[in-house]
Amino acid sequence: MNEPPTRNVVDIEVVADRTADLGPDEGFLRFRRLTLRNRYDDGSFSEPYPCDLVSRVQIDAVAVVPYERRDDGTVRVALRTGVRPPLHFRPAKKIPHAELTEDVMLIELVAGLLEPDDAGPGGVERRAALECLEEAGYDVPPAAMKPLGAPLFATPGISDERVHYRSIATDLDERGAPIGDGSVMEEAGEVLLVDLHEAIRMCRDGRIRDMKTEVGLVRLRDELAG
Repeated sequence: MNEPPTRNVVDIEVVADRTADLGPDEGFLRFRRLTLRNRYDDGSFSEPYPCDLVSRVQIDAVAVVPYERRDDGTVRVALRTGVRPPLHFRPAKKIPHAELTEDVMLIELVAGLLEPDDAGPGGVERRAALECLEEAGYDVPPAAMKPLGAPLFATPGISDERVHYRSIATDLDERGAPIGDGSVMEEAGEVLLVDLHEAIRMCRDGRIRDMKTEVGLVRLRDELAG
């Protein structure tokens, strides 16, 4: 196993604030401020109301659970730590309840956005396999990917992002160095091998704080239970 050195982010520096320089469609996210009204099935309309929408060019994503069932019947899963800059700015906001100290490094499933060439049959599986290689160093065949239930909308109150869930059975000790995707976001972090039930407990007690990760882990547990 070719294990790369671990790099963790301990702080984030704001080099520039581009908020005033870019329009709503010029950044990574697309932002719209709309006034809407609902048309009801009886032909009437609601009062107009404001609604802000956030989207991306790639509006769908895939989250993958690489796992192995060991000889004693227990199951291990591969998770990854990665930097999440929005968490860095939470302490500066007024939060009306007590919470755990936020860390910019978050434990998550392997995941990534679907690209335009992922459209069509098998596209989600190809992207899932590529993300396993980029983020965790697992070279796995797309055809071995298994669906974990239907896709879910992540934050439908503000965003149209939808997450597809997949699992892949593989030898978790047989992996190379993650190749990354060339972005700074994937320069830091490490791969963690965790017992499946312990990983779910980590979601419940706050050691894992990512919603899609708990959904994927619980779905895998249910799938393996039969």
